[in-house]
Amino acid sequence: MDYFKRLAALLNTEREEDRKAYLQYTRNASVQERRENGFTWYPVAIRGTELSRGDYLTVEVERTTHQDISHQLRFGVSAVLFSNHDPKNANIEGVIGFQGGNRLKITLRTDELPEWAGDGKLGIDLLFDDNSYDEMQNALRLAQVIAHKEKDDRLIRVLTGERSPEFDADLAVPPVGTLNQVQQEAVDKIIQANDLAIVHGPPGTGKTTTIVQAVKAMIAQNRQKILVVAPSNTAVGLLSEKLSDEGLYVLRVGNPTRVSERLMSLTLDARMAEHNAMKEIRKLKKQAAEYKNMAHKYKRNFGKAERDQRKALFDEAHKIMKEVANTEQYIIDDLVSRADIIAATLVGANHYTVRNLSYQTVVIDEAGQALEPACWIPILKGKKLVLAGDHFQLPPTIKSYEAEKNGLGCTLLEKAVALHPESVVLLEEQYRMNKVIMHYSGRVFYQDKLKAHESVANHQLFNGDAPLVFIDTAGCSFDEKLEGTSISNPEEAAFLFKHLNAVVTMLGNHYGSEKFPTIGIISPYKQQILFLKELLIAEPALLPYANKITINTIDSFQGQERDIIYISMTRSNAEGVIGFLSDIRRMNVAMTRARKKLVVIGDSATLSQLPFYSNFISYAESVNAYQSAWEFMDV
Repeated sequence: MDYFKRLAALLNTEREEDRKAYLQYTRNASVQERRENGFTWYPVAIRGTELSRGDYLTVEVERTTHQDISHQLRFGVSAVLFSNHDPKNANIEGVIGFQGGNRLKITLRTDELPEWAGDGKLGIDLLFDDNSYDEMQNALRLAQVIAHKEKDDRLIRVLTGERSPEFDADLAVPPVGTLNQVQQEAVDKIIQANDLAIVHGPPGTGKTTTIVQAVKAMIAQNRQKILVVAPSNTAVGLLSEKLSDEGLYVLRVGNPTRVSERLMSLTLDARMAEHNAMKEIRKLKKQAAEYKNMAHKYKRNFGKAERDQRKALFDEAHKIMKEVANTEQYIIDDLVSRADIIAATLVGANHYTVRNLSYQTVVIDEAGQALEPACWIPILKGKKLVLAGDHFQLPPTIKSYEAEKNGLGCTLLEKAVALHPESVVLLEEQYRMNKVIMHYSGRVFYQDKLKAHESVANHQLFNGDAPLVFIDTAGCSFDEKLEGTSISNPEEAAFLFKHLNAVVTMLGNHYGSEKFPTIGIISPYKQQILFLKELLIAEPALLPYANKITINTIDSFQGQERDIIYISMTRSNAEGVIGFLSDIRRMNVAMTRARKKLVVIGDSATLSQLPFYSNFISYAESVNAYQSAWEFMDV
């Protein structure tokens, strides 16, 4: 089928662009530069070793300095243990099997540590992620094979537009008291769907709550396993915890990055550790390690008898490790058989522990952020698909402009919504924002169908406070500055804190420290974020509330909310260039994080080059939310 050939070609273009960017950066970057950009942990100390599957060695390391730097080392990615004594030759590749806090475990393709590992100056380097691309390409190849077979694979043909979805209208579930009418309709749609159902969840509309109740209803209906996946570890973790809270047996495959005790208890590793058979495995691993240690005592200069003894010791260790592998597989099979739900990332759905499982239903959450080729990994394991997300929020990250332009940027969720509107239920009632904050996004993205629930429609920080403010910096000479590849605007940042100081002072009259409102400060530009974080440290009046203030990029705020949101638009130039502010889906995310107050600070002369922003400014004027920065200037 040409559909999958075309998708595979686009993915290959993306892969090559991604690889090129990775190699271009890492080839000449120093270990310090790689560390600053999240590619490297250095220095690290080895905290423990143990034999693992296939006679490989798993090494636990700890990042001993620079622990505050964010990084890209995560479960399932390829990485390399290296020595900075001789970085070109002293290295050994492996796969990260766990990452939490400042520790990680890497399974190396060896059964013993090299001698240089004892010399210090060790680090962990991220390698290019070939594994994820391989999994996606394999899924597309398999989908193409299945699509060409004579047998009718209904789900593939529905998703590629060759067939229409079918529903059993007689099926329904008893009303769930915690759901509103439209959420209940979404649950009914999912139950009735034979192949495809779509939950379109705008910000604050309870998409996760709806999905949880739908999954619970499906399990009660047919007692068959359900695969729940999402593109990010964070989204998988949130769903896993909420499904478990409903009394469902969730098995979280992979290593969550948001480490909470509750979430860790749901992971395969944690459940294996509690299994009765693990006592035997620990005993066997200890025996195998002892045999290997004895074998390693034989040095190079020894005779035939010593060589035979060494071989016998290694053989015995290998034999024991095979027994370990068999026992581990028994435990995995036992845990999987008991699970109601397998939860994983899109690529993690093909983890070796669950690779061969099939499911009645596959649920993809945050499908608006999912690259389509990655979606086919879990889709091929199920008969029925539930897509949940919002294609008017953050799209997937794509490195290749060519691949994005030619169609890779269009998600499966977008395609399915356009092809099969009969499968879609739009959740219309939101429980987050004051209606004044909600209205503009609701009009632009959701055809004015969004309603604010009565519990939030008019909520404010205090009586008489304005829920929306646009502060226009036009004419103030707050000019943007280019630093490297990112943009900053120091004067706008300083103005933002001046305004925030005044707001915090006012809030001090209404709130104590414990119930003080949460504040999010957002900018689309990383350099502006760095500048804002530096300024916060220098604001003594705000330091007592530092634990209530979060400063980060739009992408980092996806799925979150705060009582107050400030957005520093940053761009201000005579040419009217706004760069990736033109991606209005990102601005939809930024503007819909606020519960009670949204403050947008920007230069109307620059922003108004795009109708989205000129219309927003007009909306602000219509609700008496427009102010000029000159009103706040010292006279």
